[in-house]
Amino acid sequence: MRSLKFTPFEYYHIYNRGVNHQQIFFEEKDSVRFLFSLLHKQSPETTHTNPSYYVPSFIDYREWSTTKTSLMEIIGRRSIEIVAFCLMGNHFHFLAREVKENGISQFMQRLLNSYTKYFNNKYKRKGHLFGGPFKAVHIKNNTHLLHSSAYIHRNPREIREWRGKEFQYPWSTLQDFTSNNRWGQLIVPDIILSQFGDSPASQMREYKKFVQTSPAKKFADEFKLEKIS
Repeated sequence: MRSLKFTPFEYYHIYNRGVNHQQIFFEEKDSVRFLFSLLHKQSPETTHTNPSYYVPSFIDYREWSTTKTSLMEIIGRRSIEIVAFCLMGNHFHFLAREVKENGISQFMQRLLNSYTKYFNNKYKRKGHLFGGPFKAVHIKNNTHLLHSSAYIHRNPREIREWRGKEFQYPWSTLQDFTSNNRWGQLIVPDIILSQFGDSPASQMREYKKFVQTSPAKKFADEFKLEKIS
């Protein structure tokens, strides 16, 4: 049984990695497939969320072809809100707020079961894909919230070819916080960005400085965040 009990309207840092540290994203299509579910399965009641159409469309045009009606349905009925995320080769992180009771637990069941089924079918394998139950850390206060977002967004520095270029990393919300929000209302970054200025331009500029200078890694022990790589 999970010792942490999720509470509506509280924030959590959610993460997990592949079993035995194995890769869970081998190619672009895998990352897009997981990302589609991460963003579109926030509501358990939406029906227009079949990735088989939307994923190829995103790869071709770099935007979801989800209708405005479907997006409003997801936003209006979602049980969690995604604040920030980062997908790495063998693990993922995201910051979320539970909106409805049991929202996070039910969302994670949908997300991980769906992706495991896709991955196992594609790569002709069986069994568990992830290394046990997902990890969750309750966000204790505002300092924890801010540095958790920086911690998540600095993850691409671990990849040699992206070190120093994490602001362009495509599988993270860092560029959405500091340049242009690609996902619209499918993410809810205002709880963080609103603390960095009154205008969108100043928020993006000041948050970028914060991520560049945040000692986020040193907070891992204090916030009981298990090292994941």
